[in-house]
Amino acid sequence: MNYELAHMTWPEAKAAFDANSVVILPVGSTEPHGPHLCLDTDVTIALAQARAAAARLVGEGVACVIAPPVAYGLTNFTEGFAGRLTIRPGTLFSLVEDILLALGQEGCKRVVLSNAHLEPAHIKVLRSLVLDFEGEGCHPDTTAPRVIFPDNTRRRWAGTLGEEFQSGECHAGSYEASIVLAADPESVRLDRLRELPAVDLDLIKSMQAGISTFVQMGSENAYNGNPAAASAKEGHERIDALADMIFISVRETWPELFGSA
Repeated sequence: MNYELAHMTWPEAKAAFDANSVVILPVGSTEPHGPHLCLDTDVTIALAQARAAAARLVGEGVACVIAPPVAYGLTNFTEGFAGRLTIRPGTLFSLVEDILLALGQEGCKRVVLSNAHLEPAHIKVLRSLVLDFEGEGCHPDTTAPRVIFPDNTRRRWAGTLGEEFQSGECHAGSYEASIVLAADPESVRLDRLRELPAVDLDLIKSMQAGISTFVQMGSENAYNGNPAAASAKEGHERIDALADMIFISVRETWPELFGSA
């Protein structure tokens, strides 16, 4: 079954935008992910999460639509590497806000953000934005949907995504490379992946010290973690855990959707 708005015709979209539909908005970035993963890695991960979550929700009788992904974000940490396309915080806020309001004008009442870009400044903008859409009447536009953000950097969810993710050493490491191996294996440069050494940038401590780019931390190839340890098996497990985040959050926020299934 097709849940993706971009692949629908307008009559199909009209039918899909039911008052009880849950719209999942994937959010990623366009930035370097080592010599082994493509610039759209975060988009690939966000879409994998959205697709797996939608399949689970539909299986429980909850109608779902996956909106086209946001492919740009705040990518300051990868400054100095080619292919980094960053936008300003206000631009990200306005872009996602406009998409949410446009969905509201289509009759959508429930939206979930599926974010895969982990840069703290990027996540800060999304958290701030969601405050304006958390409940009825929060946003001045009366057609605005309610929006939830299962944030995988929060302790509740981070603990389900493996040791590398929890350590913070996961930019194009085993965590992300595994998910891409499961979701889009043809895009992975396997010859490079298997030869890369593990890189520990002590990311959390570096950020606490005010260091704000991978170059300043000593990264030569725009990655950290252990990409050579990646596997499609791990990737499927991580995608399932990411899907759980959305599924559980939707069930907790809108239990009435399940009660009518």
